[in-house]
Amino acid sequence: MPSAGLSAATLEHFDGVLHTQRDELLAELQQLDASLDDVRTARSGGSSDDENDPEGPTLSSEWSQMSGVHEDFAGKLAEIDSALSRIAEGNFGICARCGERIGRARLDARPSAEFCIDCARALEPRHT
Repeated sequence: MPSAGLSAATLEHFDGVLHTQRDELLAELQQLDASLDDVRTARSGGSSDDENDPEGPTLSSEWSQMSGVHEDFAGKLAEIDSALSRIAEGNFGICARCGERIGRARLDARPSAEFCIDCARALEPRHT
């Protein structure tokens, strides 16, 4: 049974999009892992890391920035894997909060969307 009334062709389309995004993200994560290994080696190898050097970023700041990007990529990978699981389970395109259909435009913009736009807005943290 197609998810949320989505045709088999539409599900196949999103499956392909999500797999492509996943492959690209994995490639970026591999490059980032190599960069993190380089920084880890430089930090443990006693490389000069002058925290007061105005010429460029320190190893600590590079590590911090790359670690943050790695965390972000890992989160995106988990979202993609979750969406692929929803396709396999037959509930892709159904909002996890309200059970309504997620609009096609939202899925086109964000194929890994777990919530319809109304629920996603309701779940956003409010800035006061």
